[in-house]
Amino acid sequence: MMLLIISCGLKAQLVTVSGDWAASIPAITEAGSNYAGTYSNASIPTTTITLSTTLSGNFLNVLAGKGAKMTMRYTSNAWNSSLGLSAKRTGTTTGTISGLCVLCTATISGGDSFIPIQSASDTTFFNLNFAGVLGVSNTANFSDINLILQLSGVSVTIPAAPYSARIIFTVVAN
Repeated sequence: MMLLIISCGLKAQLVTVSGDWAASIPAITEAGSNYAGTYSNASIPTTTITLSTTLSGNFLNVLAGKGAKMTMRYTSNAWNSSLGLSAKRTGTTTGTISGLCVLCTATISGGDSFIPIQSASDTTFFNLNFAGVLGVSNTANFSDINLILQLSGVSVTIPAAPYSARIIFTVVAN
């Protein structure tokens, strides 16, 4: 019986990302001018990026208040090391719970200020927490987590070229 309970807590998690963003950087038309330096998708409503994921629970890990963390890193197609990427979470701070669960909560903490995204290693973005008194076959659903991306370091000293990066989000159990 103990092996069955432990194996239930080891289910793989899936992160769903919807949306993308291409920074719109205006052309320099006057000598001596520079770019604004920092650009974001925050003011463009058509570029909403959302994350969704679920945490599965059972009696032991819900009682212990188990959770996970969302990490991020980027891989570049063509990139300049003077450019920086950052991400910030907005919107929802709670998740919805399905299944039988007594006094259970599903919350998100952290990630509410810009966090630099690294290319070589995962950076913790925010934490997902799922806790309660008693639960059987539970799922905490975290959806519509809005994401704001920020591009920094844009300057006339960086060669004009198309640059692109893909951000990879991973859910890691605590």
